Amino acid sequence: MKKIINDANAVVLETLQGMEKAHGDIIKVNYDPFFITRKEIKKKVAIVSGGGSGHEPLHGGFVGLGMLDAACPGAVFTSPTPDQMEAATKAVNTGAGVIHLVKNYTGDIMNFQMAAEICAADDIKVEAIVIDDDVAVKDSLYTAGRRGVGSTVLTEKIIGASAQRGDDLAAVVKFANYCKDNGRSMGMALTSCTPPASGKPIFDIGDDEIEMGVGIHGEPGRERMKIKPADELVDYMIEPILSDLSLKNGDEIIMMVNGMGGTPLIELYIAFNHAVEVAAKKGIKTARSLVGNYITSLDMQGFSITIMKANADILKLWDAPVWTAGLRWGL
Repeated sequence: MKKIINDANAVVLETLQGMEKAHGDIIKVNYDPFFITRKEIKKKVAIVSGGGSGHEPLHGGFVGLGMLDAACPGAVFTSPTPDQMEAATKAVNTGAGVIHLVKNYTGDIMNFQMAAEICAADDIKVEAIVIDDDVAVKDSLYTAGRRGVGSTVLTEKIIGASAQRGDDLAAVVKFANYCKDNGRSMGMALTSCTPPASGKPIFDIGDDEIEMGVGIHGEPGRERMKIKPADELVDYMIEPILSDLSLKNGDEIIMMVNGMGGTPLIELYIAFNHAVEVAAKKGIKTARSLVGNYITSLDMQGFSITIMKANADILKLWDAPVWTAGLRWGL
């Protein structure tokens, strides 16, 4: 294993220390327990998310104006604990209600639910939204139902903008449910990834093989196949996404082509180029886009495609100002 680390047991701690030093104008870091909040807490609906580390910039990199109010980082590929989620929720609660935005992984759901129950006992109104956008497989090693992946990023941006402009809890929840219902994703891997604690790849794969439909923790996908040209990979991935969303001629979308951590941007743009062409041939307009590393899997080589059906309200929220470590525009 070759990693730029000091101690595998201190990776999350030292990452948080580095983030605080780099982005102290945007975030504050609490170390006991671990969680990240916006530097300035505004009286509004608060949005809290979290999950295992190793997916950076998700989630801590999206704490800031126009996105998350708090994020809870667990150990690498491990759910954060209820006490982290409880403390983060209470730190950003201003009385307008709190949304827990949760990826559909069993540990995340269980721990967020426990935290929400504790907070409810203290008269904090908490609404949970579970993102389950992965069309690759119905169930996986860590989930009942579809996994929560790339739509999480788009949802954090859209409902973050809704909360930032002062929408009440019911309105923000409505947008969150829209995102949940209208976003779909699929990913693929050229290689596995290597968690620092184990020091070895999660799975073995041949030099000429890929894992199609892989999960963000290295979970198996739809099938193991031989490597294909970029356009063929995109064709395989995008068709079930478009089909599941029932998109039709004239619809507009937000499209994200996301790197898994070890994929050069030059390759992501090649994939994005063809994905836009495929959508356009069906009369579907890519109205907004993201290309880059937004929800990663450590050093995995591969990419994912996320598509969300858009309308005027969604695009307005997407275009609203955002200022975080991982996403920023409009200011």
